[in-house]
Amino acid sequence: MGGTRAGVACAVTVSGVVMGRNAWSMAAAVVLLAGCATSTAQGPVTMTSSSPSGSTAASPSPASSPDVSASTSTEPSPAPSAAPASVTITVSGDLLWHNTVLSAAAEDHERTGAGKEFDFGPMFASVKPVIEGADLSICQSEVPFAKEGGPYRSYPVFAAPPEIADQMASLGFDYCTTTSNHALDQGFTGLKRTLDVWHDAGILTAGTFATRKDSLTPALFTTPEGITVAVVGGTYSLNGFVEPADAPWAVASLDPDEMLASAHRARQAGADIVLVQIHGGNEYSSEPNDQQWDLARKLTASDDVDLVYGQHVHVVQPWTKVNGKWVVFSVGNLIAQHLTNVPRGYEGVIGQFTFTAQADGTFKVDRAEYVPIYMTHYTPGSPARVLRVNDALDKGIGDRARLLVAEKRTRQTVLALGAKGLVEG
Repeated sequence: MGGTRAGVACAVTVSGVVMGRNAWSMAAAVVLLAGCATSTAQGPVTMTSSSPSGSTAASPSPASSPDVSASTSTEPSPAPSAAPASVTITVSGDLLWHNTVLSAAAEDHERTGAGKEFDFGPMFASVKPVIEGADLSICQSEVPFAKEGGPYRSYPVFAAPPEIADQMASLGFDYCTTTSNHALDQGFTGLKRTLDVWHDAGILTAGTFATRKDSLTPALFTTPEGITVAVVGGTYSLNGFVEPADAPWAVASLDPDEMLASAHRARQAGADIVLVQIHGGNEYSSEPNDQQWDLARKLTASDDVDLVYGQHVHVVQPWTKVNGKWVVFSVGNLIAQHLTNVPRGYEGVIGQFTFTAQADGTFKVDRAEYVPIYMTHYTPGSPARVLRVNDALDKGIGDRARLLVAEKRTRQTVLALGAKGLVEG
């Protein structure tokens, strides 16, 4: 959220991927959220990001009087052409708050004193520049929040500490999808509480809803340049839980017609860019299943959809283009602590896309980047860390051999369908 990203040329292109560690840098400016307006009967929920400085440009000093005798031309100088408007968006994997993740953050809290019971800052320090450096960063709220003070619960029926939301906002997230097979782990009450917690932290949500009106009201994020973005989400399952009989709209499903209708409402409400999140696929499989492919084809065929990305499977899956639009079948996890016999569950990517305005008023991706990440395994006295793989390798942080495995496997998986033009960060 709110940073300014400066691109740096990368040195080598391999299999259509521009690679090179330290391929970009982040400016330190942070954009503050201007607020989240409550929706009206007709209007969408909106959030507008303020400019980095919060001030207007200074007026130029008046030039000295020209020497009229030196020139007889009265033609005005041509105005410099403005660069096309653009926005950089990050999407990342499941925030899956296993008990060992909480134990790691509790240890950090004991050491730093930050947070109420948990300090997640050190855990995510390596990836913070990526998240806060984008114009819009979108997280995935895999599990519901517990009441303040708990009890907190882990697998298989989760309830996470609500202080997470404020700390994720501080990390740089602006928007969070809440569609998940765990959305009703704490019932409809827990679903509504989760939405309230995210909203109180200043973060927009998509995919689960407290009221029918909310389910029909797009949540819109607008950048300082006036570019408006919306997200549509859906999940394949609720793990056997069912929506209340009087709230069948509470959790968005992977019904393509419903998802397309939501995307169309977002476009009609003013969204320049509409992203669709798919919470589905076969867990721990590095290949998309038939449902994922079917959704990708149907969704990207619509003019109301600009990009499709997925979570849930807890591992990285390939990136490709369908109908000329980027489809990220899975970004894996952003944080989790799976069994150690699922090593790919400790690997993920952050997707970073720059959309640029076209002459016809639409927005197209002109830069697509994947940032490999690796989650270290928690043991008492050794709190978990989410590392940017290439950054950690450059700085000599962590287990070099394990990081090289993660780097190679992530690259091979992302490129498995022959995607061209991707940048590795």
